[in-house]
Amino acid sequence: MARRPLPRILSTGSTQIARSRELARTATDSATDVLHPLIAITRGLRRLASAGRRRWTETPKDKRGPLLFLVASVVLVVALAPYGPLLAVITLMAAAAWHGRDRTPPAPEGPDESQTQRLKSLYEALVPSFSSAEDPAPLYGHGGEWEKAFPSYEFDATGRVTQLLIRYPAYFPDGEPEARTRIEQLLTAKSGRGREYHFAWDEEGNELTVTVLPPLPTDIAAQRFVTAPGETVLGFTDPLQVQRTLPLGYGEEQRDVPPVVWRTGIRSTEPHLLVMGQPGSGTSTLLRSVALQALQYGDVLVVEGGGTGEYACLAGRDGVLAVECGLSGALASLEWAATEVERRLITANQARQEGLLAPEDTRRPLWILVDRPSTFSHLAATDSRKDPQSLLQVPLRHGRAAGVTVVVAEQFDSADALSDAVRQHTRARVVLGPATGEQLEAVLGARPHTTPVAQVPPGRGYARLGGGPVHRLQVPATPDPYDDATSDAHRQAVLELLPPRTTPADGETVPVPTEAAVAETS
Repeated sequence: MARRPLPRILSTGSTQIARSRELARTATDSATDVLHPLIAITRGLRRLASAGRRRWTETPKDKRGPLLFLVASVVLVVALAPYGPLLAVITLMAAAAWHGRDRTPPAPEGPDESQTQRLKSLYEALVPSFSSAEDPAPLYGHGGEWEKAFPSYEFDATGRVTQLLIRYPAYFPDGEPEARTRIEQLLTAKSGRGREYHFAWDEEGNELTVTVLPPLPTDIAAQRFVTAPGETVLGFTDPLQVQRTLPLGYGEEQRDVPPVVWRTGIRSTEPHLLVMGQPGSGTSTLLRSVALQALQYGDVLVVEGGGTGEYACLAGRDGVLAVECGLSGALASLEWAATEVERRLITANQARQEGLLAPEDTRRPLWILVDRPSTFSHLAATDSRKDPQSLLQVPLRHGRAAGVTVVVAEQFDSADALSDAVRQHTRARVVLGPATGEQLEAVLGARPHTTPVAQVPPGRGYARLGGGPVHRLQVPATPDPYDDATSDAHRQAVLELLPPRTTPADGETVPVPTEAAVAETS
C-alpha cells in the first residue's frame, strides 16, 4: 500500500523536529557523562541524610539527648583538630560517592544455559538445510559453532526466542518459495508453536531475521475512521509495511494504529473485493464494517445468501437500497444493478461528449455487497433460473468507470462455485479465519511473510490489495446489533453508526426491530 505524501511544510517540520530531538538527546548524554561524579555524590548525600533521619526516628526519646551530645562532641573534636574540617569533608564525600554508586546489577553477558541449549537445537535443526558436502568451509555442521550462524538474538521472560538473526550460505536457494517455506516451518516448530513469526529474507546479505509478532488488538470497536472519500478501512495490521496510522478510540483512551486501507473509485487498481473464510471467521462482520463506511458517501445494496438475517440492521436505512435474502429479490436487485451500471456509463459518456460534468446520480458511489452467492447459485440451478453470479459480470467488468464497487464474501467449502467473473475482477482479497498456506496462496496469490496459526479470534486473517504485500489483518468488531450474544458496548457502537431510518411515502414505518426494543431484550 503506497504511502500518502505529506505536505511540504509538514515534511520539513518533521525533519527539523527529529533533528532537534537528536541534538537534545546527544547534549543530554554528554552532560550526564561530565556530571556523573557530581550526580553520584548528590545521590549518596541524599541516601546518607535519609539513613540519618531514619536512625534518629528509630532512636527512643530518652536516648536522643546522649546521642545528640555525642554527635556534638565529635563535631567539636573534628573542628579543633588540625586539618580536621578538610578531612571530614573528604571523608563525607568519599562516603557519599560510595553510597551513591549505581547498584543496578549488570546485565548477564550472553545467553544462559537454557538459552544456549535452545540456540544449539535450532542450529542443529538447520544443518541439513544449510549445509553441503562440497562446501570447503561450511558455516553449518553437526557440532559446529552456532555463534557464527546466530550473531544476534533476543529472548523473552520465559526463555523463548523473540528475535533471531540467522546467517546462511550463499548457495541456499532463498529465491524458491518451497525452500523458504521449509525453513520457516522448521523455525516455527523449534522456536515454539502458537505464536506468529515474521520472516524477513535479505537475499543480498544472505541473512534471515525472525521476529515474533505481538497479537493484533481485538478490542477495536466499529467507529468513524479518519479517511477520505473512496477509502475504506478493512482492518488493522502491523507497522512493518504500513507507514500510516489512524487515531482510534479505546473507550476514553486514544491510540494510533496502522490500518489496511482499500481505495476504490475511478482511479483504483483494485475496484472490487473478495472475502474468503471459514464459518464464524468474521466475513459478515467485514461486510457490515464496509457497509457502514460506504453509507457515508454512497448507496448500498445487500444480497445475503446465508439467510441468517445478519444485515437486518441495515434494512430501511437512508442509503440502503435493499437487503435481499430470497432468490427472487436477489435476481431482481442484481438485474437492476446491471442496468444501473449501463445507464451510468451511457449518461456519463453523453455528458463528456457535450463537454459537461457527469450528473450527480452517476457519480454517487454504489456498493453491491453479496454474501455467499453460491447459495443462490444452487437454488437457481434447482429451479432452472438464471444464476445471480452471471448478473455480477457487468458491475464487475465496468463498475470502476461507473462508480460501482462489488464486494463478494464466500466460504472455502463453496469456493469452487464462484464464477470466473468474480475470480478475475476481484483483485483485492481478504482471507479470514484459520487457513493453510496452500489456501492462502490460492486466494491471495502469494504466501504471507508470517506463519499462520491454527487458533485465531474472529475477524483475524490476511489481506492483499492487488500485487502488493500480504498484510496481517484484524477486522474491527462490527457485530449484528440485533444478536443477543453481542455485548452492549459493541451493539451501541454499531447502532450509533447506522443512518436514520427512511420513512416511506405513504407514511408507514418499516417493520423492523427498533434500537430500544433490542436494548430491552438484551
